[in-house]
Amino acid sequence: MADDTAEIRALIERWADAVHTGDLDTVVADHAADIVMFDVPPPQDGVRGIDAYRAVWPPFFTWQAQGASFEIVSLDVTAGEDVAYAHALLRCGTPQELAERPDSRLRLTLGLRKERGRWVVAHEHHSFPTG
Repeated sequence: MADDTAEIRALIERWADAVHTGDLDTVVADHAADIVMFDVPPPQDGVRGIDAYRAVWPPFFTWQAQGASFEIVSLDVTAGEDVAYAHALLRCGTPQELAERPDSRLRLTLGLRKERGRWVVAHEHHSFPTG
């Protein structure tokens, strides 16, 4: 399982780098066709399917072009034979937002499954703590 854990960690780090650089093809590359994502912005009932998942990223990339950060602070991965989950904390915000709330972290939870010998993200959840 150590190889699976390393493979998943690399997948998530590659995804985060692609989000930060606005590389949409790499952002969606390791996601299942039936991906379900619950995100910070609407829709509150989630995004379902790879086409809908792909469609939510361009507005985020536009916001991020203001100089926003999107970087992993901590990442934990637990891998089984054909399913895995990961949770992470990320610094996500514009320089002004991070200056105002330096301890704020985006929470990320991922559910993965192995399809034809390859790990893919089947569930993705982003949230910020309230208060």
